[in-house]
Amino acid sequence: MSEVDLSLYDNSHYQPGPRWKRLLWYVISILFFEGSWNVSSSLKVRLLRWFGAQVGQGVVLKPQLKIKYPWLLQIGDYSWIGERVWIDNLAQVSIGSHVCVSQGALLLCGNHNYKSKTFDLITKPITIGEGAWVGAMSKVAPGVTLAPYAVLTMGSVANRDLEAYGIYSGQPAVKVKERQIES
Repeated sequence: MSEVDLSLYDNSHYQPGPRWKRLLWYVISILFFEGSWNVSSSLKVRLLRWFGAQVGQGVVLKPQLKIKYPWLLQIGDYSWIGERVWIDNLAQVSIGSHVCVSQGALLLCGNHNYKSKTFDLITKPITIGEGAWVGAMSKVAPGVTLAPYAVLTMGSVANRDLEAYGIYSGQPAVKVKERQIES
């Protein structure tokens, strides 16, 4: 049986963008996104776009928001991203229109291959469909898609795709009922 040897870990294949761009984003992120002061959403949207994010109109971005790489981020119209949300987008994160990602949620696009002696990095995109809701303090794993209008309840963990209009709860999240949207 082989043992893990982290001295052999080599992440050199993963190049999410030029070093200067990552460093500049790091500074901008600390100044305008990660602090507890409420910098206007319109300014934050402009900064995200400047760094290559595709951001729709009417997007609300709350304080203490962490975004790893804005150039790997797409947010549709009228979506809300809550306080202390961490978008750890080592791969593409696509958030549809009219989506709510509530306080403290984690969207995690990277993990490691625990079967590999060298603990190789694995990255997979996340897609959150139109009208979906990622509840407070919940987590979305790499490669997961929340279909349109799916709900991941508070504190739940989505480690597989969620069906349209399904309400999911638990760790791991399981479907508990159908979402009914009243007119």
